[in-house]
Amino acid sequence: MGRSGTARSRTWSAARTALTTFFAVDGFLFAAWVVRIPDIRAQVSASHSALGLALLCISAGAVATMALIGRLCVRYGSRRITVGSLVALSLSVLLPAHLHSVLGLGLVLLLFGAAYGAANVSMNSAAVDLVAEIRRPVMPSFHAGYSLGGLLGAAVGGLLAGHLSAAWALSLSGALGLLVIAPAGTALLRSPAPAWTPAPVTSVAPVAPVAPVGSASPKRPKPVGAARLLVLLLGLTALCDAYGEGALADWATLHLTDDVHAGAGLAATGFAAYAFAMTAGRISGTWLSMRLGQTRVMLFGGLTACTGMLLGALAPNVPVALAGFVLVGLGLANIFPLAIAQAGAAGGPRGVATASTLGYAGMLIGPPVIGFLADATTLPVALTTVAATSALAGLLAFTVRPTRSHGHTDHGQRQSLH
Repeated sequence: MGRSGTARSRTWSAARTALTTFFAVDGFLFAAWVVRIPDIRAQVSASHSALGLALLCISAGAVATMALIGRLCVRYGSRRITVGSLVALSLSVLLPAHLHSVLGLGLVLLLFGAAYGAANVSMNSAAVDLVAEIRRPVMPSFHAGYSLGGLLGAAVGGLLAGHLSAAWALSLSGALGLLVIAPAGTALLRSPAPAWTPAPVTSVAPVAPVAPVGSASPKRPKPVGAARLLVLLLGLTALCDAYGEGALADWATLHLTDDVHAGAGLAATGFAAYAFAMTAGRISGTWLSMRLGQTRVMLFGGLTACTGMLLGALAPNVPVALAGFVLVGLGLANIFPLAIAQAGAAGGPRGVATASTLGYAGMLIGPPVIGFLADATTLPVALTTVAATSALAGLLAFTVRPTRSHGHTDHGQRQSLH
């Protein structure tokens, strides 16, 4: 009883609860923006291609700041950077609704993207530290918080779509974000930082982090040799996953509105259905990783998302499209968090920053590729590219699977985590 109680308190500490809340706020704010994209598009009178270039600025701002944020996390501590980044995100989400030109929209989306990228690198770096301390594959649970926040943001945004202007809706979302950040940030900063023993990198396989990152921490060495290769491969896996996530976030609502002829409220449920499925998939991610192994979870996830995206893109009606989005959400749910967790284990905050930069490059190239392909062909045809990248993400899992010779097999991980 005493040991199980201690394990539970260690598993769900104040720091983990607060950090999960930050992931949820991040997802909520991003979804609040996503469901108002049709309104913003009409406001700035943008074509598919012009909107794609404007949306490109979100990922451009994120990618441009990620390497810097990784260094700041090493120097000042990932928890402090997390709090500051979420404050910046809550403030920047207000801006898009006040622009009336594509150029102006692109400029403010650069700021929004920079805050979004900073939040994701710092949160994931802090999460990697807690995963190592707990010694369980709980990374998907943090991203489940993000997906739950996205679900709530999409649901609330859909309900308010016909009642509040985009400016009011985004202002209220930002204010709510600040209200939640205040207590969660206090709890996160006051919690003791994790402390664990460094472990050397000996092969292209997930390994333990090399030094703690708390409120202030020693510098970690940059990934070298096999660890650098591992981080790059994991970054490519995250890139393929993020391409799909970005496509659903930016284009699902427009696809349902323009191609499947759904109303504004019903179209918003498309992203909500996807976010709900991703939340469910990530909630079960730890359990699945412990029993199936991370390699199988990533492989089966990629193939499931591939099937779902073909259904969602080519669906003749709303129910079939929504079913496809659900499969995409379930399939992509755990690929990105598991890839980022393994990159952080190999290279610390710099590993997280490198893999995240490559990952969000998927979001960087996704909006313009989908937009230009949609103008050249149709949006449904453009969205089928997500099926290809999803399958590739699953197949890349084989290149980063733990090596048997060093005792890091999926089977070994499952046994040690029971």
